Amino acid sequence: MSLRVLLVEDEDDARELLGRAFERAGHVCLRARTTAEAELVLAQAPGVDAAVIDVMLAGDARTGLDLLAPLREAAPAAPVVVMTAFADLGVVRRALNEGASYLLDKPFRADELLGLVLRLVAERRAQFAITVEVALGQAGLTDKERAIARLLLKGLPTAEVARLEGNSDKTIRQHVSAIYAKCGVSSRAEFFHYVFPS
Repeated sequence: MSLRVLLVEDEDDARELLGRAFERAGHVCLRARTTAEAELVLAQAPGVDAAVIDVMLAGDARTGLDLLAPLREAAPAAPVVVMTAFADLGVVRRALNEGASYLLDKPFRADELLGLVLRLVAERRAQFAITVEVALGQAGLTDKERAIARLLLKGLPTAEVARLEGNSDKTIRQHVSAIYAKCGVSSRAEFFHYVFPS
């Protein structure tokens, strides 16, 4: 299983070491130094399978925890590992409340992180698949609409969905409108909340 992993780490050596570990294992590692760089990566390469985020990012007014909400929106099935050298109760509570899957104390070995991410992705995909199928079943979607809905939930733009499904953008937009109507929503954000109610 080859993954696309977002790695947000301000320390250059650590970012490169961890990024190379993922790449040696056959995965794509999208690296960012700050929250702004991470948001740009998410906008340009939606559909990450997992994220590894450092809490404290030098030179950044925000913390890595500020990426949890955008990640939930862009890649709802992606587990997020939060790394920290200073895990106080407030950080732990906020990270877990905002959707982090695991809090990893520094220092750790790269192979430990890799194994953890692989395990979390496998677990999340199993849970995600069940949740998605129940929600799509309740909406009464056709097989084609279900296929498109699954791609939308991966965070892919409609142009990419059209390419993968072998349809025109216009056809995909018509299917998306039908999906939203059957689910009683009017946007992708509302569709995510329909499938994953908080």
